[in-house]
Order: sequence, then structure tokens, then C-alpha cells
Amino acid sequence: MIPWLLSLLLLSHHPALAAGLEKTLGVPPALLSRYSPPKSGTWKCLDGSKDIPWDFVNDDACDCPDGSDEPGTSACPNSTFYCQNEGHIGATIPSSRVNDGLCEPQCCDGSDELPGVCQNACKEIGTEYRKQRDAERKIQKTGAKIRSSYIAFAHKEKKRLEALVESSAQEIIVREKEVARLRDIADRTESLSAAALEHKQQSPLYISLVTHSYALKSLQREHKKHLEREKELGDILDTLRKGYNPNYQDMAVLEAVRGWEYLAGLPHIGVEEDAQLDLSVSDDEAGIPEDEQEKKPEEEVDEADWSEEELEAGLDELLNTDYVSLLMEHDEHVRSPPANSLFNVRSYLPESFIPQYEEIRETIISWLEVVGISGSDSEAPDSSKARQALTDAEATLNRVKNEKKAAEEDLSEIFDVEGFGAEGEWKKLDGTCLELDTGEYTYEVCMFDQAKQKPNKGGTTFNLGKFSSWNPSPDVKPGDPAYYERQVYNKGTRCWNGPERSVILVLKCGTENAIHSVMELEKCEYQLTGTSPALCLPLDANDGQREEL
Repeated sequence: MIPWLLSLLLLSHHPALAAGLEKTLGVPPALLSRYSPPKSGTWKCLDGSKDIPWDFVNDDACDCPDGSDEPGTSACPNSTFYCQNEGHIGATIPSSRVNDGLCEPQCCDGSDELPGVCQNACKEIGTEYRKQRDAERKIQKTGAKIRSSYIAFAHKEKKRLEALVESSAQEIIVREKEVARLRDIADRTESLSAAALEHKQQSPLYISLVTHSYALKSLQREHKKHLEREKELGDILDTLRKGYNPNYQDMAVLEAVRGWEYLAGLPHIGVEEDAQLDLSVSDDEAGIPEDEQEKKPEEEVDEADWSEEELEAGLDELLNTDYVSLLMEHDEHVRSPPANSLFNVRSYLPESFIPQYEEIRETIISWLEVVGISGSDSEAPDSSKARQALTDAEATLNRVKNEKKAAEEDLSEIFDVEGFGAEGEWKKLDGTCLELDTGEYTYEVCMFDQAKQKPNKGGTTFNLGKFSSWNPSPDVKPGDPAYYERQVYNKGTRCWNGPERSVILVLKCGTENAIHSVMELEKCEYQLTGTSPALCLPLDANDGQREEL
């Protein structure tokens, strides 16, 4: 029989059912204490506006202005009815749906209608709900662990960027000084004539410095050789230490001794005496292996490098140089100008006359050479190396500055609620590309970058938009969980006779970053749905949404 017809029949044949309802029917748990039988026999409306007899509560007649006297009937408009739904979750419905002959799905216990009209299905519904809820909680728990790793990554990235900004700032200071130094060198080099530069290079001070440089370079080479020999000796001694047996001379001792003999250039023990008696004994007859007979190849050194003998003979003299006398010689050298500096015509001309001079320079120089007054006017030497060094240094400085600026921008976005989230949980996914193959097309979203529509059978790939913002709804506050459930990508390739392509990426908690479906809501306006662990909050974060069973 139809439920609403059954309800009417029950009311018509049993009018006492409407008048004999429980006083607490339809009352939510938070208000049950307000619906206790008063000793005085009168009950006060919840808004305190009126006192009525206790019997008037749930008598299907609206007596209180706020409708609080009829929580279990539809007598009062704009009131609500609470379904207990024992075995499932309680729910609230408008009172107008009470006793209307329709079984409301929110009230699985059938309490919104008279007894016998609707079946109580809360046990089955509650069991299925809890099964689904447990599965969702399992997903959320797993996703929350992944999300915590994203947050840990954000903190590590923050430290890395902070260190990068600090190191870049220090490097910028050093490189700015280097650029200034190289610019000064380039400017001075370009201003010197070839003869003047050659004259300066003949300075005793300059020659002495160059000599010191070669000596130090040679010392460095010899130092490295000694370090290598020390390491070899250390290995030999270590072998002897590990393999020596004090009870008898075993092979380990023999190997160490042979190694020392080879390194020191000594003959083998027992062979030296024989060799002194018979100088005709060959290395083969003496038992010396072929690899030990070979001499070490001579080390190749630069022409200007000092040999070991030169270091022993000349280093003391170099280090004992009288630098005061050297400086005096340098000053005397500087005071004597180069022979042709007087006739460096260009240096005597005002800037405004230099272009005209360049046009007639060759003719003037030829005349001077004919009369024997001057040789060629030596122009500035090739300064390309100095200028190139300056250019390279400036490029490096700009690169470091750009790196520092990019690091500062990234650092400001990591924990920004409108960037990568208050906890930085989205930083890990910056640039992560998600794809979904729909057969004809593959849709790709590179998070925080660009969305694309790629044909699978050849054709043009369309730009569906660049990342623009999170959820733009005015009803959602930045930083709320719902704020991160949508990403907007817009300003894509314009459709033929249509708008620019755009994408709304709708996300929910999941154990993987993936796209699951694609819909074209309007022409060239796409909605992609997917999942991400970044949306899986810890389970204890949902304590405020407790369920009543």
C-alpha cells in the first residue's frame, strides 16, 4: 500500500496516535534535557515567550511562537524534526515533511511518519555506511602519511633555499669586487699603448713577480711529488704492519721489503753482494722482475718551471731579494717613459678631434716616419682577453643574482596559503605532470604550470591554459581545505569561434596523484577530476565532524 495513504488511514482510524506521541519525538540530543516533565505541570517555550501545559507538547497543535512545542509533528511551520536513526547517523529534516506520507531517505528509522508506515532500515544502511567510511578512512590515513612527507620536503626545501640565498648574497659581494677589478684592468689595458704596456712588462718588479710565480709553481709540483711518495711509503709500512709475523720472515715482510727497495732504488737483499763480486750479472740473473727493471718515465715540465736542482740553487737567492732596492729600480724604470710615447698623437688630442684624426692618422704617421721623427703610432694593444674576462665575470654575476632572486621568490611561496599551502604541502608537486588517456586525446596537467590536450593519432596539441589560482569561489576562504580542492588554468589556445580554452581541476583526497575523468562543461571549458595525497588531512583533524550512532 502507498505510504502516504497508509498514514492517512492510520490517522483517521486511530486519532489517538497523533495525540499520544512521545514528548521527546523529534528532539535533537542537545535539547533533550529541556523536554523533561515539569513538576508544576506547565512547560516554557524554548524562546521563553510563553508557558503552556505539558500536555500541549507534541499534540499536533502549534502553541509556541517559535514552534518548540511541536518537535515531532508538522503543526508548526519553519520548525525542524530530528531523526534518531539508531544504528546509523542522526539527521534533521524540515517539520513540513513529517507525517506527509513519504518516507524521507534522511530518516532511515521511519520516525518521520507514524509507526508502521516506513520500515526501519538503519541497521543495513549503517553497516554499509561504516564499511564505506572505514575504506575512506584507510585511504585518508595512507594519504595523510604521504602528505606529511610532502610537508617534510617543504621544510627541507625552505632550508635549502635559505642557504642558497645566503650563499648567493656572499657570492654576489665577491663577484661584484671581481667585476670591478676586471673592469679597471680592461679600462686601463684599453687606455695603454702597445709600447707602454711592453715597457711596464720590462719592470724589474714585474719580472721578479713572474719569477716568484714560476718558483712557487715549481714548489707546488715538488710538494705534490713528495705527498705521493709519502702515501706510497705509508702504504708499504701499512702492509708491513698488517702482515709482519715476528716468529719468522714470511711473504708479507718480503713483499714490503721489495717494495721499499724498488721505491728507494736499492738492489735486492743478497743480490748486492753478488753483483759486487760479478759485475756481469744481469737483472734477469739477479732475479729482478721485468716491471722493476723499467725506469720510471721522466716527468714532463713546462719550459719556465724550475727543476729540483734550480730550486735548491736559486730559491734562497730569490727569497733573500732586497725588495727596497727592487722598488727603487722599479720607480726609476717607471719614471723613464717609453721612447715613442711623446708621439702618441691620439693621447694629445681632445675627444672631439679624435674621429677626424682617425681619418688622416695613416698619412700623418707616414710623414713623420719619412723625416725620421717617429716610428709607427702604437695604438692600444689587443684588449679582447681583458674585455672578455670582464664580460664573463658580469655574466656570472648576473646569473648568481637571478638565482638569488628566483630562490627568494620560491621561498616566499612555500608556506603561502595562496601558494603552496600554509604547511607547504603542495611544493612537492610543483611541476608534477598528471595524464589521462581518453582514447582520442591524452589530457595532461603539469601542476602550477600548464594544461594540454594532446591528440593520440596525430594532430595539433592545444594549450588548455596556464595555472591561474586556487578555488576562486567567494564562499571559500584561502587556507581552508575546500580552497585547495580546485585549481584554475586559463588563457589557453582560443577555440574556433569560441572562448579561450580553460580547465578546472577538481581534486579530493587519494593515495596517488592522478586524473580520473574529463568533462567538457561548456565549449572549450573542461573539468578534470582527480586525487592527491596533499588533500588528505590527518584523521584527528576531523574530530569536529564526529558521527552519532
